[in-house]
Amino acid sequence: MTAYLIKNVSVVGAAPTDLLIRDGVVAEAGAGLTAPDATVLDGTGLVALPGLVDLHTHLREPGREDAETVESGSRAAALGGYTAVCAMANTSPVADTAGVVEQVWRLGREAGLVDVQPIGAVTVGLAGERLAELGAMADSAARVRIFSDDGHCVADPKLMRRALEYVKAFDGVIAQHAEEPRLTEGAQMHEGEVSTRLGLTGWPAVAEEAIIARDVLLAEHVGSRLHICHVSTAGSVEVLRHAKARGVKVTAEVTPHHLLLTDEKAETYDPVYKVNPPLRTAADIAALRAALAEGVIDIVATDHAPHAVEDKECEWAYARPGMLGLETALSIALDVLGPQWDLIAERMSRAPARIAGLEGHGLDPAPGVPANLTLVDPAAHRTIEPAELASRSRNTPYARMTLPGRIVATFLRGEPTVLDGKAVK
Repeated sequence: MTAYLIKNVSVVGAAPTDLLIRDGVVAEAGAGLTAPDATVLDGTGLVALPGLVDLHTHLREPGREDAETVESGSRAAALGGYTAVCAMANTSPVADTAGVVEQVWRLGREAGLVDVQPIGAVTVGLAGERLAELGAMADSAARVRIFSDDGHCVADPKLMRRALEYVKAFDGVIAQHAEEPRLTEGAQMHEGEVSTRLGLTGWPAVAEEAIIARDVLLAEHVGSRLHICHVSTAGSVEVLRHAKARGVKVTAEVTPHHLLLTDEKAETYDPVYKVNPPLRTAADIAALRAALAEGVIDIVATDHAPHAVEDKECEWAYARPGMLGLETALSIALDVLGPQWDLIAERMSRAPARIAGLEGHGLDPAPGVPANLTLVDPAAHRTIEPAELASRSRNTPYARMTLPGRIVATFLRGEPTVLDGKAVK
């Protein structure tokens, strides 16, 4: 294993120092380090962050390898500064058994670019009718601890309660896609002034807020852990703030696109802006940004959702919802939060690693810590060209936008997966 000496790098925004990476860990940290056998990297002007962790990634394999594979998604993640991603269960077949989650886990290990942690389905086939094999998935080689029917809400309150009770035995967490389906039937975008003007069926904010309110009460009653996926409304923020003040074991995520893009993008009828939950209003964005800074929203998660060309480049009504996110998430966070490195490290690495229980991830670079880290050039800017992305899909809403920050290098347990901004393998 090659040793690396990173010179004059700022660790999470602190004064420049040197980091020596050897045998998979940060061996030393301090000024003026030397190591004749190490490959030297100039870290002047760069910031070292704990490797990013994404709690919400769609890798599509098995079943839709035309849109993404575990390997291509892992490469996109590494290029985005990630060292671990949690892969959602809505594959084909659905990841609702120990066999499927172990398949995804093994594919991640074979790719060797990031740690791929499968998320198991809450219900069989995501159908919302009966619980999947939660215990078997938890006991599998993949050691699943997060369960979600993402893309579908666990709408039955009795079933949701049973799921929360079941995972409590092994400190698991239910990650809810908060959408009351009876309020969103036929919905095409956020319900508001823009949807009225365009004549598109609206997705009301209350459809999200009502499920969050119900589920925090269930989680409080059971005493179990609940995670809310892709929070998108100001009303949801208030429900979460109230729940946290009461001590409910609830965490929440926001996506980069819900921090930046509004429902006015739908006026172009470009299906790249169709996503679930939909893009909301400027007022919602302001509330989400404030909640992220405050900690009411715990993490940024990408909801990386690659789609094949035929599923996106079609009429708005028929397009599949979802956007790419792994290779641009840190840039959006920098754009939204500015260079608040400790806050970025907390929201994009430490907190998601804690929620997922990922050992060795979410730890600031320091002696004895596994060398899962990323080097960022905050002064650089880049223009997003879809054809240059590592994903097999091209449905990025940031095409030809110039965004701040550039991932220079990513290390997974001391081995570089990205060097000089390019994938190593």
